[in-house]
Amino acid sequence: QVQLVESGGGLVQAGGSLRLSCAASGSIFSINAMGWYRQAPGKQRELVADITSIGITNYADSAKGRFTISRDNAKNTVSLQMNSLKPEDTAVYYCKMDVHISRYVWYTYWGPGTQVTVSS
Repeated sequence: QVQLVESGGGLVQAGGSLRLSCAASGSIFSINAMGWYRQAPGKQRELVADITSIGITNYADSAKGRFTISRDNAKNTVSLQMNSLKPEDTAVYYCKMDVHISRYVWYTYWGPGTQVTVSS
């Protein structure tokens, strides 16, 4: 079994910064893509940013220029540095990882989510 645990959410004023982190533990052979998603009240979950196993990144338009995703393969972690936060960034943020539990078997795992609230 694999568990993901996020940390770093909280309340911040508009223009401020937060850094989210997510750590995977359990029976891990390797991890392919890692990503951050968010879901605001009444809205669908959406991609914020993701990163491949070799470090290729992809950002939602809303995150470009303000957020930076990074990963540490040795520690099985993914982070999201969020700068210049806006009230519309308020949401529950979820990390997602595609985890190989063996060479040929992999599953997608989600963290429980961490609340980010940006006040105006």
